Amino acid sequence: MIYPRIDDLLKTVGGSRYTLVIVAARRARQINNYHHQLGEGIGFDEAPPPLIESRSKNYLTMAMEEIAGGKITYHVPA
Repeated sequence: MIYPRIDDLLKTVGGSRYTLVIVAARRARQINNYHHQLGEGIGFDEAPPPLIESRSKNYLTMAMEEIAGGKITYHVPA
């Protein structure tokens, strides 16, 4: 069984698959940048650490788990 379920993720982003893809991809990039900054000793201004504990090492999975857990918020620019 796939966790988190796509149906649950779509509910958290208003039912739009496009929005889900954009939010998850941006957060996965932030998590990736965070892990690269760890080795370089750079501050965490632009790349906050993962907001959940995950068994997965895949950044996109971590991002989707954060979305499912309600840890990620987004806004649509006007």
